[in-house]
Amino acid sequence: MKPVAFEYCRPGTIAEALALLEEFGADATVLAGGMSLGAMLNMRLVRPVAVVDIKRIAGLDGVTINGEVRTGATLRQAAALGHAALMGAVPLLARALPNVGHFQTRNRGTLGGSVAHADPSSEIPLTLATLGGSVELQSKRGVRRVAARDFFLDILTTTRASDELLTALVWPKSRPGAGYAFAEIAQRHGDFAIVACAAEAVVKPDGSLAHLAFGLGGVESRPLVVDTGASLGKQAGPGLAAEIAAAAAASVSPMSDFKATADYRRALILSLGRDVLAEAFARAH
Repeated sequence: MKPVAFEYCRPGTIAEALALLEEFGADATVLAGGMSLGAMLNMRLVRPVAVVDIKRIAGLDGVTINGEVRTGATLRQAAALGHAALMGAVPLLARALPNVGHFQTRNRGTLGGSVAHADPSSEIPLTLATLGGSVELQSKRGVRRVAARDFFLDILTTTRASDELLTALVWPKSRPGAGYAFAEIAQRHGDFAIVACAAEAVVKPDGSLAHLAFGLGGVESRPLVVDTGASLGKQAGPGLAAEIAAAAAASVSPMSDFKATADYRRALILSLGRDVLAEAFARAH
């Protein structure tokens, strides 16, 4: 199929992009990498009046590392994987990115585009939410940051207003001594995850759990970060990992689709979640 006719706009600056988004409003869609949008246009799942291509805006693909880590909206996934300082500062992202599509799509797909697209099975939104990162949105009204855990509302739905442009993702730097783990189950490597699990853990010298962030993707209509407060202070090990995974499986309301039933997704949380948590604990030790 072919997309419906639309006006193709290629702004050279953020200011030009914001003017176009203000002009077209909800009738515009933003193109960053196009790995998802291109297929949706061809299948006419989206029918925009205008496509605003931001790929050539200078400076939108940068990486800044200081007290926090800031990645520009058009930073390509392959470039992120090849950025040693970025991968060292955000180890969970380093573990998640090889699961995103294939190396061909990572050469075009962007970090910001994946987050803006808000697929609940996507690895990058899950990683950002698990770590407690945030999304930078810019409009003619100014710049605002939204916590990733609040940014995603539903399948392909976020808090971004129609006149706002996602300009950057903000990642917390890795915690000293933390252990990180990521794994997913898909029909084939590179396919959308049926269930993905991400974990960040800090373990005290006495073996007790000091901090844990545990995220689930592909389960509900947006990335989930499990409440693990009741586990803090307990001995971090395989037993606690199984306990947390079981509590998470019982607390969610998994979707059913052509790939998997809700019960199968629960079973995956039990097994995959246990293994990911145990690995994070071991790496923290």
